Amino acid sequence: MQESWRQDSDKLTFIACLPTDPYSDQTDIKPGLLDSPDHMIGDVNLFLSAADEDPEGCIGELELMIAPTSQRRHGYGRATILTFLKYVQRHLPEILDEYAKKEKVGKMALLQLKVKIGGKNVNSIKLFESIGFIKVGQSANYFGEFELVLEGFLGEERTSGLLERFGVAGYREVAYIE
Repeated sequence: MQESWRQDSDKLTFIACLPTDPYSDQTDIKPGLLDSPDHMIGDVNLFLSAADEDPEGCIGELELMIAPTSQRRHGYGRATILTFLKYVQRHLPEILDEYAKKEKVGKMALLQLKVKIGGKNVNSIKLFESIGFIKVGQSANYFGEFELVLEGFLGEERTSGLLERFGVAGYREVAYIE
């Protein structure tokens, strides 16, 4: 399943693990150590779908899960979303090129990021609102969910500012080696 998800050009999934020391000079992660099951706390996903109104545009829907209840309300969900957004922002051209090939179009633009959250999940709604997502409507939809969209452009200045504002220090990409 991991292989098929990696090969699907309309999905991007990261496993959320407990943070490493932000001041270490670690340059790579060896499988089975920092990503072992006792360090895993959840995942974050980006699903791309074609925009109805623009054949060269797509919508990105985010999903976040912090599984162990003992790991919730410690800032890991926000840190996971923010670092994931930073990754997406830094690699957006490659992500969109891969998706454009699947859709058989010359180029692709990310028109919107959104999230759907169950109406009773007030903490998750507040988390996404705190980083700039806005509710589309004042009441939940037929499925009891609120849709929230990210207001404004996802750019370097914005993502770096959010990381700083919420104290998510030491963001860096490290190689995953075997």
